[in-house]
Order: sequence, then C-alpha cells, then structure tokens
Amino acid sequence: MEKKEELIEDEKKTIEDASIGGAAGVEDTDAAKAEDAMQEEVSEAGKKEKKPLKGLELLEERLQQIGEKLAEKEDQYKRLYADFENHRKRTNTEKADLILNGGRDVIKSLLPVVDDLERALLSMGEDDVAREGVQLIFNKMMKILEQKGLKPMEAKGQRFDEELHEAVTRIPAADETQKGIVVDVVEKGYYLNEKVLRFAKVVVAF
Repeated sequence: MEKKEELIEDEKKTIEDASIGGAAGVEDTDAAKAEDAMQEEVSEAGKKEKKPLKGLELLEERLQQIGEKLAEKEDQYKRLYADFENHRKRTNTEKADLILNGGRDVIKSLLPVVDDLERALLSMGEDDVAREGVQLIFNKMMKILEQKGLKPMEAKGQRFDEELHEAVTRIPAADETQKGIVVDVVEKGYYLNEKVLRFAKVVVAF
C-alpha cells in the first residue's frame, strides 16, 4: 500500500515537471516569435523609409533630364534665330543693293554715249552753232545719271591703282617723282554708288 502511494506521488511529480518544461518551451517559442515579428516590423519600417528616398532620386534624375532637354532646345532656338537674323540681314542688304544698282547695266551701256558727247564737245569750236544744243543735252543727261549715283573718276595726276585703273600704255617718266603716276586718261572711269562701274583706261609713267 505504501509502495503504491509512492508510485502515485512519483507520477504526479513527473507530470508537474513535464508541465513546467512544456510551459517554459512555449514561453521560449512565443518570445522567439515576438522577436522575429519585431525584426520584421523594423525591416518593413526601414523599407518604407527607403522608398521615399528612391522616389526622390528618380524625381531628381527626371528633373535633370528635363533640364538637359530644355538646354538643348534653347540652343537650337538660338541657332535658328541667329540663322534667321543672318538671312534677314543678307536679304535686306541684297534688296538695298538691288535698289541702288538695279540700273547698273543700263547706265553702263549709256557710258559710250556720254563719251561720244564729250568728244563732240571737244571737237566743236566756241562759235559752233550746234555746240550749245549738244552741251545742253550732255548736261541734262549727266544730271539724270548723277541722280542715279553715277560719278566720274578723277584719274589724271593720281598714283596708278589697279583697283581703279587699267593701264593701256606706259611711257618713260620725266623724273623720279612721275614714276607710277597717271599722266593721261584714254577713257574716263566712273563710280556707281561709290562702287567702280568702269575702270579708267590710262597712260602710266614708269
């Protein structure tokens, strides 16, 4: 009877120990789970904090791309505007030149007539009855041509300039000071609006 009671007591003790151990194991498991959950929360919080940073970087990159495109478009606009301005200035210059020199060919074709009138006047005497009429025609014609921009070139006594003169012949100079000087004009030269319309044909001393 006593042995039976001892056995019963031992079994109770064993059950109690097992219960205590199981409870401790459960507590350990719950603590581990709680710790894991806490780490997950910390990790999620970290990810949530990183997401705005990544979005900000993308926004900054996008803004930089937009800025580069705007700079490229601005450069294209400036180049296009510069080309347009150059074209406009060139067109205006051409128009002005056309207005000033539009009758260049016609005026140049009239120069031989002017030469003939000058020769006719030189060949006429002061008492020639026709001289007055020819002089009147010559003066009227020259006045009209001068209004269009025609201007006679003064060449005699000037130093020879290949940009203005055409040497048709050369003669020995009387002295050193005459070398390279235009001593005679065979055919008068003319300007049209300050540009050479016809070179003067001259005799040059050398």
